[in-house]
Amino acid sequence: MTTDSTEDPYQERAALLSVCIVTYRPELAGLRETLESLRAAIARLEGTNTSITIVDNSMDGSLAGWLSDKFGDLSVHLLEGHGNIGFARANNMALDDVGDLHLVLNPDVVLSPDCLANALHFLDRHPECGLLTPLAMGTDGTRQYLCKRYPSLFDLALRGFGPKWLRRLFRKRLDRYQMTDMSDVDAFWDPPIVSGCFMLFRGAIFRKLSGFDPRYFLYFEDFDLSLRTRDMARIAFVPTARIVHGGGDAARKGLWHIKQFVRSGYTFYRTFGLKLL
Repeated sequence: MTTDSTEDPYQERAALLSVCIVTYRPELAGLRETLESLRAAIARLEGTNTSITIVDNSMDGSLAGWLSDKFGDLSVHLLEGHGNIGFARANNMALDDVGDLHLVLNPDVVLSPDCLANALHFLDRHPECGLLTPLAMGTDGTRQYLCKRYPSLFDLALRGFGPKWLRRLFRKRLDRYQMTDMSDVDAFWDPPIVSGCFMLFRGAIFRKLSGFDPRYFLYFEDFDLSLRTRDMARIAFVPTARIVHGGGDAARKGLWHIKQFVRSGYTFYRTFGLKLL
């Protein structure tokens, strides 16, 4: 008995890596760098299918044609027209499409070509890891510290709004908060909080957590999600997964960003407890 089917019913299904990028009036040159680096990193993966969702909180509808022209080969699923609903709710719009692994990625991040391959290799060897954070460099070539200890109100005010002379005076304190003693060579387990610019989850963990807490419009949603993840799985800083990140400095982005930072900080401390000093 013969069959025309070429599929092997016993062949193991390829893992699915889903990627979600939230944009709001994106600077297209930067987004192009992000997507080009993502394309190159995906090309290094073996035995893994990928799906990419961009959730655009803008209202101008300008991304569809640009994506089709520049990145048609990536088959990006674009969600748009819903307005500016904030970072957390926008990411959660992709919950139904979360794969075996799920990457939350900012549109100002450039991945090294081997970033995803190295990250997936680490996750294969460490099934206890539910969330992975990378080694990040700024666009100026200096190291960024994506891992944090639980923040005191003083730490946040000092780091976000303190003048340079005051931050220099409390440098040791800020270094401790930002965990600057972490090696850039060895993996580090269980940092309390990691940045939302690149969060690589096991999909089952992200789904069980129901993604981000929608009470956060902008800022602190990654703090919240990190702390909730620790109740379910281990978090690992993996320096062989490398990125360049261009974000930060809420206080220097204007009054609207400062208001969002304060509002989200209030929600965070109401949820997890206030630490003054």
